[in-house]
Amino acid sequence: MKTKQNLLRTLPKVDKLIDSLLEKDFFKNKPYKEVYTAVEESITFFRKGILNDTIINFSETDMENKITQILSKNLEYKFKRVINGTGTILHTNLGRALFSENLLDHLKHSLKGYSNLEFDLETSKRGSRYSHIENLIAKVTGAEAALVVNNNAAAVMLCLNEFSKNTEVVISRGELVEVGGSFRIPDIMELSNAKLIEVGTTNRTHLKDYEKVINENTSMLLKVHTSNYHISGFTTSVSNEELANLSKEYNLISMEDLGSGVLIDFSKYGITKEPTIAESLQSGMDLVTFSGDKLLGGPQCGVIVGKKELINRLKKNQFLRAFRVCKMTICALEFIFKEYIDEKEVVKNNPTLNRILEDSKVTFERAEILKSLLDSINLKTEIIETKAIIGGGSMPNATIKSFGLAIKDIDGTTLDKFFATGDNPIIGRVQNNEFFIDLKTIHSDEYSIIFNKFKKYINCDF
Repeated sequence: MKTKQNLLRTLPKVDKLIDSLLEKDFFKNKPYKEVYTAVEESITFFRKGILNDTIINFSETDMENKITQILSKNLEYKFKRVINGTGTILHTNLGRALFSENLLDHLKHSLKGYSNLEFDLETSKRGSRYSHIENLIAKVTGAEAALVVNNNAAAVMLCLNEFSKNTEVVISRGELVEVGGSFRIPDIMELSNAKLIEVGTTNRTHLKDYEKVINENTSMLLKVHTSNYHISGFTTSVSNEELANLSKEYNLISMEDLGSGVLIDFSKYGITKEPTIAESLQSGMDLVTFSGDKLLGGPQCGVIVGKKELINRLKKNQFLRAFRVCKMTICALEFIFKEYIDEKEVVKNNPTLNRILEDSKVTFERAEILKSLLDSINLKTEIIETKAIIGGGSMPNATIKSFGLAIKDIDGTTLDKFFATGDNPIIGRVQNNEFFIDLKTIHSDEYSIIFNKFKKYINCDF
């Protein structure tokens, strides 16, 4: 057995090792800097292993395999497609709303070359990026005007800064929400230089509570839809109509942050009723804000709809430059809202709405297809009924009948860790030490990926 010193002396020089590697097919077309880094990291790995006695011998093949492993990992894209087997449709950690094939084709066609992002084709002069979508959003929602910013937090902040800077905004204590990433309504109000005035209690707020605090420094009555939690029992809240009427009486602005933002009446499809954007506007609210990548099923953005004179003021606010959206968002959002012109079409084609509203029989059929594939490689599985959730801070009480595939006789935690690796990680759930995949969030082009991943696992080819 070689001594430590002898082993350390056999470690190759970086330049010499790179020269030999670059003659091999795998390394030929790889970026030189990345190869150099992988070689350095590999030599460091072996040196440390020799010094701490975890490596007592190694070969040139061992060294090359380690370099290949490091280089492959370093060249991987960090942002990658993930297969969502959790049953959470709008999974915040997994990217929320999906883009349909039709939308991806439209993006490719529209963005492959230059575009008329800020160019008016009729006048051949500079135009506004918002002109492509403002009238369309207004048409679909029933608003007088619309504006888009990079997320809903920005939408709320822009409105508060424009209309309530250094003045008071009244909000119910039961609506001081916190959403993912520690975003809190009170913090956003502070950043916008608006002064928060809390009224009522956590579970009960009356119209008189608002009226009692209105003074000459009050600028807005704000309502925030509690889309990510639910309070039940001994509760009272003020309706949109009441708040809008009170605002008009005192010449104040009324605004609702709907958060998730939905355009379809889910109750028609047997799903829990969620207030729609149109209903909020019809109640008399001056401004309504909502997210683009939640129940709308589009790209991440914040949409502001409401009175034209107020939207026009927002367009002149200096924060808009910091909050503006890119051409990809504009392009995707126009496509999404055009689909909403025909409800039947958007329910069929929008992946988010499709999975929320589809018949559970369709989900069961997907479970049968996957089970049949896994049965062919002698995996013991069982179809079980599950409850999928919408997620993304939307409709916390709503569950959807779904079906999952439980993997039997394999340690669930081990399988879970293995499936989180590779080019197409599969994220499922582990219950009672069984790994299972909820078919509510699985798509037809993912069967083969899941099948091959299981095949790789049982063949121990990893």
